[in-house]
Amino acid sequence: MTLQPVTVAELSRQLAEAHASRCPVSAVDLASLSAIRDYTPEDMTVSAEAGIRLSALQAILAAKGQWLPIDPPHPDRVTVRELVSQDRFGPRRAGFGTIREHLIGIEVVLADGRIIHSGGRVVKNVAGYDLLKLFVGARDSLGIITSATFKLRPLPECELVLAAQFESLASAWKTIRALLDSPITAVALDLHNLSAGTFTIVLTLAGTRTEVEWQRTHVTGFDPLPNAAQHEHLFWSELAPVYTTESVLPSKLPEVLATLGSAPFIARAVNGIIHHRGAALPKPAAPLALSRRLKDTFDPRHILPEAPL
Repeated sequence: MTLQPVTVAELSRQLAEAHASRCPVSAVDLASLSAIRDYTPEDMTVSAEAGIRLSALQAILAAKGQWLPIDPPHPDRVTVRELVSQDRFGPRRAGFGTIREHLIGIEVVLADGRIIHSGGRVVKNVAGYDLLKLFVGARDSLGIITSATFKLRPLPECELVLAAQFESLASAWKTIRALLDSPITAVALDLHNLSAGTFTIVLTLAGTRTEVEWQRTHVTGFDPLPNAAQHEHLFWSELAPVYTTESVLPSKLPEVLATLGSAPFIARAVNGIIHHRGAALPKPAAPLALSRRLKDTFDPRHILPEAPL
């Protein structure tokens, strides 16, 4: 069953009916819930309904010199609900963290139709249980996110993207280690093999113009990258839409990347995230007992999708 509510109250009613009849919900379309509920630039917070696209939200914030520092692929398609429920992120996770660091409030309709709120509209909020983190990455398995409140950041005055190519993984990793040990603070530091026969490091610096210029003096052997997002667009294109994401210790990246052979990859060198095509690598066992307890508590009749393990 697919739900297409026009209001949060209607979604609440629809889920309550599905819960009562034990009817599984296969999809929920929140395209009608795409308004900005509250935006206070002076407080650097915004509350947005879950159906709004990330690109549309960023455009509104940019008019005031602000942004939500999360940059997943295809922001023109990703909604606020997907951003939170799927824990989407991009290369700038190295400098700005994940959506968890920016989420301060959330509204969710549970499987039985109850509407709950966690957090608030201020950055410092200690009222009630901190339930909002449970719904980050839960993929709608515990409830349907209908709005979220975020703390914002000023748009960087200056951003510089640099790149260098290497003939071997070992030489590229040696340079990455040197960058990590240097005084610079990378907003993004990626390694990919999307150029035939080479390994490419993409380094992003951001901040005030003075900060960026100072950091640039500590980076040698790199040239400005004219089309900074090209490697991301190439990898996330729909021509080959099979992607797998792995998370390893950053120190283990070279070892793990070597096992991928010639499979295309983008590795986030600061935090050990690997996006690649091809078969998944072995993963540690998921905490099944805890996951099942959460599912049984929030969705006892299991009408919402099961979260992938």
